[in-house]
Amino acid sequence: MTQRIKTLLLVEDNAGDARLLREMFNEFGNTATELNRVECMRDAEAYLAANAVDIILLDLGLVDTQGLAAVQRVHAAAPRVPLVVLTGLDDESVAAQAMQEGAEDYLIKGQIESRGLMRSLRYAIERKLLEEALFAEKERALATLNCISDAIACTDMSGNVTFVNLTAESMTGWPSAKAIGARVSDVFRILDDTTRNNVLQTTGYNSAALGTTQLPSNCILIKPDGSEIPIDHSVALTHNSQGRQTGAVIVLRDATSTRAMTDAITHSAQHDFLTGLPNRMLLNDRINQAIAFAMRHNVQVALLFLDLDGFKHINDSLGHAIGDKLLQSIAQRLEATVRASDTVSRQGGDEFVILLGEMKQPQDAVVMARRLLATVERAHNINSHDLQVTASIGVSVYPDDARDAETLIKNADTAMYQAKENGRQSCQFFKPSMNIRAVERQSIEEDLRRAMSRQEFSLHYQPKISLRTGEITGAEALLRWTHPKRGMVPPSHFIPVAEDCGLIGTIGAWVLREACTQARAWAGIGPGAATMAINVSAIEFRGENFLTNVLHVLDETGLDPRFLELEMTETVLMKQAEATTPILRHLREHGVRVTIDDFGTGFSSLSYLSRFPVDSLKIDQSFVRQIGLGGEETHIVSAVIGMARNLRLRVVAEGVETAEELAFLHDQNCDEAQGFYFSHALPSSAFATLLKTGLTAPDVCVSLSKTAWPKQGHGRR
Repeated sequence: MTQRIKTLLLVEDNAGDARLLREMFNEFGNTATELNRVECMRDAEAYLAANAVDIILLDLGLVDTQGLAAVQRVHAAAPRVPLVVLTGLDDESVAAQAMQEGAEDYLIKGQIESRGLMRSLRYAIERKLLEEALFAEKERALATLNCISDAIACTDMSGNVTFVNLTAESMTGWPSAKAIGARVSDVFRILDDTTRNNVLQTTGYNSAALGTTQLPSNCILIKPDGSEIPIDHSVALTHNSQGRQTGAVIVLRDATSTRAMTDAITHSAQHDFLTGLPNRMLLNDRINQAIAFAMRHNVQVALLFLDLDGFKHINDSLGHAIGDKLLQSIAQRLEATVRASDTVSRQGGDEFVILLGEMKQPQDAVVMARRLLATVERAHNINSHDLQVTASIGVSVYPDDARDAETLIKNADTAMYQAKENGRQSCQFFKPSMNIRAVERQSIEEDLRRAMSRQEFSLHYQPKISLRTGEITGAEALLRWTHPKRGMVPPSHFIPVAEDCGLIGTIGAWVLREACTQARAWAGIGPGAATMAINVSAIEFRGENFLTNVLHVLDETGLDPRFLELEMTETVLMKQAEATTPILRHLREHGVRVTIDDFGTGFSSLSYLSRFPVDSLKIDQSFVRQIGLGGEETHIVSAVIGMARNLRLRVVAEGVETAEELAFLHDQNCDEAQGFYFSHALPSSAFATLLKTGLTAPDVCVSLSKTAWPKQGHGRR
């Protein structure tokens, strides 16, 4: 259901805010989106008059127009374009009014983060698409009604019927011969739906009263069988040639469809289009009501933020239609699990928020969370597929964790991410320390977005050594980030953040180009050709342009594909295993080598492993570390090497730190190794020197004594 954003107009007079929004938007992975900015309402109106856009992001505090006036002017210039407004913390009430004026959502400056920004924009477009669909449906309904004759009756000055048409006969059950001469209030039993009074009787029947009295807007017509239908009506006076009043014409129309459409539009403004659950706007209103009740009756309110685990894989592999039905199934189960007084809301995507009111103790939220986790986990039968997903839940409680709706949702969201980090399919209560971690993570994300332009990234290279010749056979490129204030940031701290916020694709593309350029520069240095190994994440590998981008970089840098080695974990390869094989085959056909990294730490099928076109297996350092301890992992290393031999694959051991580990690997006929026993990861200049001089050690095939290889350092890469 998600609509791709091609063009976005940002109306923002603050250059700093505009720059931050642009960085968050573009570097989230939306490089195909055209983002245009104007600084005032006048320029916005001129731009919208000449250009089409998919969505508008509007600051409510412009120099030339502010508040609701800005919303009204934008809607006048582009009435069918979805609008998200930006406001300060002090103007949140104005933002809420802006949504009543037609804005799809609002974001508070200073509290915007990239994930929330993208979710708000996607949700605004989804909702606008629904509004457009409902509007089109209403237009068709109105066109149909205009093609059908309305019920028409004419009266004289006394309020007696002088004419009815066929539609009036059908609607009232009065044939024309019987209706003519009867009182109009008898023929048309029109009631005020609120008071249940006969509105035509209260006018005194005569045409003068009909022409001067304003009839209620919420009228209903009682049909002959006693059923009721809502009607629209109009009354017009008739005159003779001398201008004297002679009677009146009453026009009635069945308003069932139009009122149903109006009700549907009203409903859609407060409910999610896919599941029918309350949306963010209605949820906020109910949270505020629950808080007000809790204050009066000394009870608590809990907010559960539920996010699905594994939904994206189902959505990507089986299609959005299946994904939508799965979301609908989950929504139904959640509603069936909670109490009638609770609220289940969909925030967009695969995120749900559950409001639990009138709680006596936080433990009540734990009980409900466990029920929700269990009901989500049960298999969902969708189009003959038995689909299973799990969920992670974060909980925040009023008044302990927050005293307003926005902060309650934010804290529950933060706790939910902690639940995911703790292993998923779990429930986690909010703790103040989580905010510190969230702020730290947000800070790292913001710094990451600037790191590329500030050239803070670099590559270090760790050599791979042949255990037959002792020569350097290649290098593994390892990403390093030197922050101007934090110093060297460990990859384990920033790589997961880059993956979560969508920056890993941009960073990975830079690593690929930089490493290939460096490998091309090193061609011919040293006694033999050295390969360049690069780690590839799951997000990069699943990118639709992954193969094209790799081949383009090789062509651009001039590196022989035989000297490029891509390392991927078995978990990455096993996801959508059938789709993985053609990609690997294309890489191999072009000469690129493929290695299964960290082998033995993930989940793999030997049947698929034998079919994957790969060149080598890399034994994870956790197994190598156990060699000197003589544990079961020693047998695993021997088994992996033996299996690789049968599959005709090279074996590389990483994390080698001792002569004992080296000797064991050599005795088991392991092909290559890398680790601190040989060398740390080095800057490019130092690695170039190492290529020229080689390692100062005898041939491993000749001597494997504990002094055969000089140890270069301590620790692990």
